[in-house]
Amino acid sequence: MPTLKDTYPLYLNNKPAQPNTDLAVTEKYTGEVAFRTALASPEIIDEAIAGAVHAAEPMARLASYEKQDVLMHCVSRFKERFDELAYALCVEAGKPISDSEGEVTRLIDTFRIAGEEAVRNYGEVMPLDISERARGYSSMWKRVPIGPCSFIAPFNFPLNLAAHKIAPAIAIGCPFVMKPASKTPLGALIMGEVLAECDVLPEGAFSILPASRDGADLFTEDERLKLLSFTGSPAVGWALKARAGKKPVVLELGGNAAVVVDHDADLEDALERIVFGAFYQSGQSCIGVQRVLIHADVYDRFKDMLVEKTKSLVAGDPKDRNTFIGPMISEGEATRLKGWIDEAVEGGATLLTGGGLSRGNMLEATLLENVHRDAKAMNEEAFGPLAILMKFDNFDDALDEVNRSEFGLQAGIFTRDLFKMYDAWDRLHVGGVVINDVPSYRVDNMPYGGVKESGLGREGIRFAMEDMSEIRNLVVRRN
Repeated sequence: MPTLKDTYPLYLNNKPAQPNTDLAVTEKYTGEVAFRTALASPEIIDEAIAGAVHAAEPMARLASYEKQDVLMHCVSRFKERFDELAYALCVEAGKPISDSEGEVTRLIDTFRIAGEEAVRNYGEVMPLDISERARGYSSMWKRVPIGPCSFIAPFNFPLNLAAHKIAPAIAIGCPFVMKPASKTPLGALIMGEVLAECDVLPEGAFSILPASRDGADLFTEDERLKLLSFTGSPAVGWALKARAGKKPVVLELGGNAAVVVDHDADLEDALERIVFGAFYQSGQSCIGVQRVLIHADVYDRFKDMLVEKTKSLVAGDPKDRNTFIGPMISEGEATRLKGWIDEAVEGGATLLTGGGLSRGNMLEATLLENVHRDAKAMNEEAFGPLAILMKFDNFDDALDEVNRSEFGLQAGIFTRDLFKMYDAWDRLHVGGVVINDVPSYRVDNMPYGGVKESGLGREGIRFAMEDMSEIRNLVVRRN
């Protein structure tokens, strides 16, 4: 296994800085301090924003090939540091090593896609002579960088979700300041180390700053920043939007995603995908499967299959390649979800398997049925290894049940019926409908985001680049 350093710097205006070692980051399985890094003071954050403002014009003037070269340099270096990145993720997030390697692969994909999109920033020519008064006039427009951006990244995919902000910003030409999650800052700091190798980036092009609440308001409220992109919990995200002022805000928030298993589904295939979607990285995904709606004709059979498969999942040290269920991010989060499970059972739910809590943050993969509609486990985002089974007789009723949630990120539908597929696409109030797979499925070039309480805007490189840019029109009179 690779080794981690004892301390890591933050990155201020493209350069490493070690003003302190105030942030202790633990190995999530053992609870021991794995390394320390610096915390940015309000003065450092202010300096970073000033640097981003200063870098805005030279960043906007970078040639497309120069931005592509930066992104492809990152791709090359991430490949060289693959094992280090995966191990760091396994330690700081408690993500099983095989899943950590999968996230590094996605990190590389995301930067590669951005490298391709960096040379595809197209505009459009428009005729304006739609009436006599506009004879001889024409128009063309292009997209230009919006300016300095503020990014706040979450703990659960600390590599790839940071990449979904950093890579499109470079591709479109926006300088940025980023606050990585304090529980998992190392992946973003390694990205900063790689970006610091790119001399073509103007000073101030990027700052990556772990920060406490003291001064962190600058990431949201400072008017010099022209966009806020936040990924995290709905409670925090909507509060940040209310304080963001005039700047546009992109929010990638939570969910309690549902999957529908119709009577004609391939149950063996659905079983593998649903168990993965519900319990991958201990369910700590905003598109993790939380509600499983199963047609009455196959309910009992499929329930038994799910219970048996769930019981077989191996829990333990995430550095062990046999481990599928690792620790949750903290003891507090595990205790919270354990309380929701107990509350549901006390309210009449049936515990089919799991529910146990050990080592403080090792929560067993849990299946419930007959959960009361008002239970927290049913309505709020579990963000842990919990799935709830529900029975339906009519496909329309199943779609209504999916829509009953206040969230709307993605939904999965297992069906072989083409008409039901289109019906789901038309009727479900979600950002994405996935047919014959779980809502947890994402490819890094597709538009990704939610509606309702799940957020605003879309990620996916090309779509994020649109949020990080503005249309600038040119009108030409030829008379």
